[in-house]
Amino acid sequence: SPIHMKYKLQLDPEEVVEQAREMVAYAKTYCDDVEFSPEDAGRSDPEFLYLVLGEAIKAGATTINIPDTVGYTTPEEFGALIKGIKQHTHGVDDVIISVHCHDDLGLATANTLAGVQNGARQVEVTINGIGERAGNTSLEEVVMALKTRNPVYATDTGIDTTQITKTSRMVSSLTGMAVQPNKAIVGANAFAHEAGIHQDGMLKHEETYEIMRPETVGLNKSELVLGKHSGRHALRVRMRELGYELDTDSLQEVFERFKELADKKKVITNADLLALMKDELYQPAELYALVDLQVTCGTVNMPMASVRLRGPDGALHTAATIGTGPVDATYKAIDTIIGVSTTLLEYAVRSVTDGID
Repeated sequence: SPIHMKYKLQLDPEEVVEQAREMVAYAKTYCDDVEFSPEDAGRSDPEFLYLVLGEAIKAGATTINIPDTVGYTTPEEFGALIKGIKQHTHGVDDVIISVHCHDDLGLATANTLAGVQNGARQVEVTINGIGERAGNTSLEEVVMALKTRNPVYATDTGIDTTQITKTSRMVSSLTGMAVQPNKAIVGANAFAHEAGIHQDGMLKHEETYEIMRPETVGLNKSELVLGKHSGRHALRVRMRELGYELDTDSLQEVFERFKELADKKKVITNADLLALMKDELYQPAELYALVDLQVTCGTVNMPMASVRLRGPDGALHTAATIGTGPVDATYKAIDTIIGVSTTLLEYAVRSVTDGID
C-alpha cells in the first residue's frame, strides 16, 4: 500500500517491484513452492498490485496470497479485488490465489468467503479466530459456511468437521484464550436454545431454529437451556427425560417453582430440577423454618453458632452456643430451641446443583 511504501519500507514503487522479483527468485533456489504475499494489499492501488503480482509470478511464485492486513476492506471491496486480480494479473491462471484476512471490523470471515466466491482457492485461517489484534479469519466459521451453504460457494474443504469442537477446546486450553460463549460454531451457546418460542419450535422440528446439526461439528446434540424465558413445553420434555411424567396440575406447580428459581439464576440445570422435584414430592411438612444462621470460628476463638428459627406457632426463637466445630455449634443451638437432643451420624458437604449455587 502507499502508506507502507512511504513510511515503513521507504521505497518507491519501482524499488518495491524489483525487490519482490529478486526475493521470489531467491526463494525459488531453495524450494519449488513459493508463496508471495504483498502486505496491506487491501489498501493498495489495484493497478500497481496487478503489476507486482505479475512480476512475482514471472519470478517463480506458485501461490499469491492477498492479505487484508489491517482488516480494512468490506466483502464487496475484497471480492472485487480478487476478481480484478483474476482478470488483470499476468500468469495468474497458473498459480493459486490465497486470501488472508484480519477481523478489525468483524469482517474477516465475510471477506474470506467473498474471496472464495471470486476465485481464491486457498484461505489462511486460525482455530477460534486467534491472531494479531482483533484476530484472523476463523477456520471453523469458513469451513462450516462452505459446507452449510455449499450450493452458493460450490466448493469444499475436505476437512473432517466432527473434529472442530474438540480442536477448538484443545487450542483454547493450550493458549489460555477463552472462547466467547456466543462465538459462532464453537461457542458454548452456539447450539443452546433458551427462548421459549425457540424451544417450542425445536421440540417440534429441529430445522426451525438450526441450520446445521451439532453432530457435524463434534457435539452430541443441541441443548435446550432452561431459564427464565423457557415455557411449559420445554420443562415437560426435560422432566420426562429425567424420568418424571407430570400431569397438567403437577406441571403447573413445578413450573411456578421453576420460574421462581429462574428469576434468581441464569440457567436451570438438571440438578436444580431434581432438587425441585425432591422438595415437591418428598419434603415433609415443615415445623420449624430457618430464618437466620451465623457462624464464627477461627484458629484461636471457639466456634460459635447463632440460630434463629420460626416455630410452628409463628414465633421467632433464637439461641447461641459454642461447640467443638461450626457444625457441632449449629446443632447444639438447634437442640436448645426445639428441645430435642440430636446425634449427628454422618456429615458431608457437596453441591446440590452446578456452579456456586
